[in-house]
Amino acid sequence: MTTPLWTSAELEKVLKAKASARFAATGVSIDSRSVAPGDLFVALAGPSHDGHAFVADAFSRGAAAALVHNDGDYPGPVMKVDDTLAALTALGAAGRARAARTKVVGVTGSVGKTGTKEMLGAILAAQGSAHVSLGSHNNHWGVPLTLARLPRDSVYAVQEMGMNHAGELAALTQIARPHVAVITTVGPAHLEHFGDLAEIVAAKCEIFAGLCDGGTAVLPADHAFFGTMEQAARAAGAANVITFGTAPGADIRLVSASVIALETRVEAEIGGQAVEFALPFIGRHWAMNSLAALGAAIAAGADPARAIETLAEIRVPDGRGAITEIAVDGGAFVLLDESYNANPQSLEAAIDALAAVANVRQMYGTGRAIAVLGDMFELGPTARALHQQVAHQLKAREVDRLFACGELMRCAFDAAPEAMRAAFADDAAQLVDPLSAEIRPGDIVMIKGSHGMRMDRIVAALKAGPNRA
Repeated sequence: MTTPLWTSAELEKVLKAKASARFAATGVSIDSRSVAPGDLFVALAGPSHDGHAFVADAFSRGAAAALVHNDGDYPGPVMKVDDTLAALTALGAAGRARAARTKVVGVTGSVGKTGTKEMLGAILAAQGSAHVSLGSHNNHWGVPLTLARLPRDSVYAVQEMGMNHAGELAALTQIARPHVAVITTVGPAHLEHFGDLAEIVAAKCEIFAGLCDGGTAVLPADHAFFGTMEQAARAAGAANVITFGTAPGADIRLVSASVIALETRVEAEIGGQAVEFALPFIGRHWAMNSLAALGAAIAAGADPARAIETLAEIRVPDGRGAITEIAVDGGAFVLLDESYNANPQSLEAAIDALAAVANVRQMYGTGRAIAVLGDMFELGPTARALHQQVAHQLKAREVDRLFACGELMRCAFDAAPEAMRAAFADDAAQLVDPLSAEIRPGDIVMIKGSHGMRMDRIVAALKAGPNRA
């Protein structure tokens, strides 16, 4: 018999509310479409949808009970609270509090936090039961939802934490209370809401506010604000700091990262001991993410040698650097799917990855490097200048062709050399046909843009092939 995740009696104590009937829940969901039998459905009220309208649907899919704040005639056990988001937050805090034996790792950063989280989750899962936040469940509802789902007997938990305003990360880390706090790096993301990079660094350092006593901070040694990060971690009570990067004194030091075929070969030193491993991703930034993951795994008590063995088998979610070979007439091309999101730092890393595939070109023939780019959001008054700078990055890395969409990425398209400019469109979907007509065997195609640009539509069309209509 499955051990309940939450019983109605436990929830009544946590939420100070009364259940309409006794129940036991084996999971927690906020989306009726993904409710599994036995889930507690939390009816969140958002700007576009009110979960209360889907309570009946959740019960039809097997929900054990629903958490609501509206009166209604519900077809199953409910628990009525004043506010379901506040209740979910309390539930997440309670889930974390009862996991006294679970080693919790929090991961944040402007770039690389999801990739690092996925690597770290895989490493820890190979060494003990690990609970890892799904997708980008890293905000004011994603963090408590993940912790509300935390099994009682997990050895490890890995929680991604994001923010785009000051104060947000401080609230999230107080719920998560990590034993290990990781900052992958900090770059010019969300500049619309911050004055400068120093303010973004300060906001990222809020992750240390919830660090458990005697905890460990894992920090990028090469960053210009490393000293600020270390000082903030120490001031918050971090007993240990593990550093990663290329700096001579880094605890986990990158010696080299070379793209060979469709993987990145890494040479590094851990505590002065040389190690080598291969990652099934393209790009130096993935090597750096792997070092952050190794540092966090070591801080959480994992065996370093087993951790390194696990890295070669890791796969990342679609949209975050996944590599796919797609057949076309006469051969195949390589799709580098970076479509989930974009900011200036992550886009530069993706362009570097695209440019690093010289060996891939040799392997496939005379293919070209093709960039398919959409707007980057939340950059404030610097947006146009930062987009125009993309053209210089593409030229410096000898990218062959540029397909662009969006008002801001038009700045990059117009500034690019004429021979590079392939096609421009207002909307991502409008690039599918000209891009499909352009691709030849041996090409490598990198697709990237902010989430709201829906660049994933291009990815889906390319994977579907010429019969997509």
